[in-house]
Amino acid sequence: MRAGFTLLILCLSALYAYWAFTDLDFLSSTGRLGPGFFPRIVGIALILACLVELTFGLVRQSVPPDRSQHAGTVLAVLGMTVLFVMALTVIGGFAAMVAFMLATLTILNRGHLVQNVVLSVSLASVVYLIFDVWLGAAIPRSMLLDRWLT
Repeated sequence: MRAGFTLLILCLSALYAYWAFTDLDFLSSTGRLGPGFFPRIVGIALILACLVELTFGLVRQSVPPDRSQHAGTVLAVLGMTVLFVMALTVIGGFAAMVAFMLATLTILNRGHLVQNVVLSVSLASVVYLIFDVWLGAAIPRSMLLDRWLT
């Protein structure tokens, strides 16, 4: 089952990488990094990660499979990911990133509230600085804040 899922992700990753290399420009018309820069990196990284997982999966095949007790955690993180995508335009990219990371870290790193808050705020700040400030790619703004300010 695990190998089948990894093969599915590998196929989707290959399609994603193909799209990134064929439809998105590496550089913009001004010579800056274009919309295809990060998708190409992500596509290649996904393909490599899947290939590594498949390789190590062959080694683990001799060990009898066990039933996962993490289905609830996976579903919770999946639900929070859906909420994160929906919250991007409502509360804004930065606030949605902080809330998403804090919520997932609260589940995955229980009992370390201060560490979770520091990681959530600092990682969201780094993402904001990289995309919005350095690359000039706008992070979604808050519809609520825009309405409140106007």
